[in-house]
Amino acid sequence: MNTIKLAPLLLIFVEVAKMRSFTQAAKKLGMSKSAISQQIKRLETATDQQLLVRNTRGVVLTSVGEKLLAKSELLSEQLSMTLTELDSEKEQPSGSFRVSVPPFFEKNIVVPAMAQLCTEFPLISPEILVNGRWQDLIEHNLDAAIFGGNLKDSNYRALSIGKVSEHFCASPRYLKQFGIPNQLKDLDKHRFIATPWQQDKLQLLDVKTEKSISYQATHYAKTNTPNTALEMVLNDMGIAILPEFLLQPHLLEQELELLLPETRGRAWHFYFLHQFMAEKPTHVTRFYQLTVHYFQKRMR
Repeated sequence: MNTIKLAPLLLIFVEVAKMRSFTQAAKKLGMSKSAISQQIKRLETATDQQLLVRNTRGVVLTSVGEKLLAKSELLSEQLSMTLTELDSEKEQPSGSFRVSVPPFFEKNIVVPAMAQLCTEFPLISPEILVNGRWQDLIEHNLDAAIFGGNLKDSNYRALSIGKVSEHFCASPRYLKQFGIPNQLKDLDKHRFIATPWQQDKLQLLDVKTEKSISYQATHYAKTNTPNTALEMVLNDMGIAILPEFLLQPHLLEQELELLLPETRGRAWHFYFLHQFMAEKPTHVTRFYQLTVHYFQKRMR
């Protein structure tokens, strides 16, 4: 006996049995009276038992029908409770919320966004995983991920957060000691600090002509995160090319200066990845909104 196929029939039977009426059950369930009758016949055929007897007053349960109602009514109530809990969960999400972010996205963007999210949804337990590499959502049990660059082919949904360009920068103290480079080839005389994706030839853009430029920089120092490269530049160790939102607050405080304004580095497109094919959970949608808000605020 296929219990999966019988479950909907049992739920229909419960409504007919409780109301003692095919007509009333049909109205409640939004079905035709004939469709209700057919489903009851299917259930009686599958169980090889007569469950209901029709008379002029409506429906009378057989002794087997009475027993089945007592058992099936619990099933109907349990399903109703489960669906109610799901609706409650949709309104007030709870449990673990795991997000993977790039190593320079957490400060001033993801952490403030997560803090606000936890204020609005206090039952969630956030976990922020900082990683500069592609993280498969299913493999790493992630609810969402923020990724910059070219996306891999996948079945995940990708929502745009925004684009960021890289700019050459250095501290005023460094420039006072070593001079200001006025053209790209002047970098050969300077101390260049490289991040992992800059340790081969730099792929640059001439802003005026919009043409690509390939430049082989001589590395004075290397590091594996943009945040560390930023700290090295702030400590007068050399020149780096970094995402503009990392530089913005330090430019305002005159702790850094932009160099070679007509030459820019790679343009990064950042995406918010999730695996929900239908409507996203409320807290996931809200976290995306907050991430975009703090990203745009950082870019001003």
